[in-house]
Amino acid sequence: MSFTFHEGERAVQRRAEGFDVADRIAAHITPEISPPIAAFVADQPFVVLAARDRAGRVWATLLHGAPGFARAADAETLVIDAPFAPGDPLGDALIGAPADVGLLAIEPATRQRVRLNGSAISDGRRTVVRTREVYGNCPKYISARTVIGAGSPGSPGSGEPEPGPAPAPVTDALDAAQQALVARTDTLFVATAHPAHGADASHRGGDAGFVTVADARHLSFPDYAGNTMYMTLGNLTADPRAGLLVPDFERGDLLLVSGEATIDWSPERAASMPGAQRVVDVAVDRVVQLPGALPLRWTPAQRSRFTPPAPAPAVPVG
Repeated sequence: MSFTFHEGERAVQRRAEGFDVADRIAAHITPEISPPIAAFVADQPFVVLAARDRAGRVWATLLHGAPGFARAADAETLVIDAPFAPGDPLGDALIGAPADVGLLAIEPATRQRVRLNGSAISDGRRTVVRTREVYGNCPKYISARTVIGAGSPGSPGSGEPEPGPAPAPVTDALDAAQQALVARTDTLFVATAHPAHGADASHRGGDAGFVTVADARHLSFPDYAGNTMYMTLGNLTADPRAGLLVPDFERGDLLLVSGEATIDWSPERAASMPGAQRVVDVAVDRVVQLPGALPLRWTPAQRSRFTPPAPAPAVPVG
């Protein structure tokens, strides 16, 4: 079955005048996991997963293991041998019946990434994904960093994780420390979902400070020039619910945020963020912090040559 854009993606492409390029790129999207993509995914120690929880909220989360924990069983099946962290809002979302998921395999050291979208079912420790869309992405805006070791608790692929800190309670707003983490991040993962066409996980990157924290319940980030397919913005046009994942590469914590996003197309607003073509505003609805959920530790980031400078903060965080 050939790939087709849905109405939300087409609406954004029309507005951004990106039809021709998008169609040329889309010709390379297939349901099959090619041998090079299978090898790339198998080399990675983590993947980002996007899906809806049982209440319909959209989240992005992360699954990790020793390289090979995510592997292609055949040309249209990916098997992920990894449990969800305690307190993960997607921990039970895929149990019992298949659900739409988006996956992103990314290698920060080489700035390579691959997206695999489809449906998945899980038993809590193993997730099996049947792919519908598989394709590579350009390396733009990825901050390069390399794994330098593992922290506590546990280690990638070491079997049962050691007991770690209890997950922070679910809240409806970011506390001061969480706001500070968002305000200094250079890496953001975004989950979106279309009611009929499935979920998607994407990467957004920039200089530290590219995500603006207006207050405890409102965030904004620039939309830079990309591949012109506008899958993230297209999904948001059809359904504004979104999930954000902010990794703390120094401590190993994961910050998960769910809320509703709107796209600001005004040139004046875009001009306030260097390099932005549009601005995405997120109204926070739920916040979950997973302490120590990513046991890997990383070198300091090396910025991408494509990355515009972050805007000066307008409002102190805290």
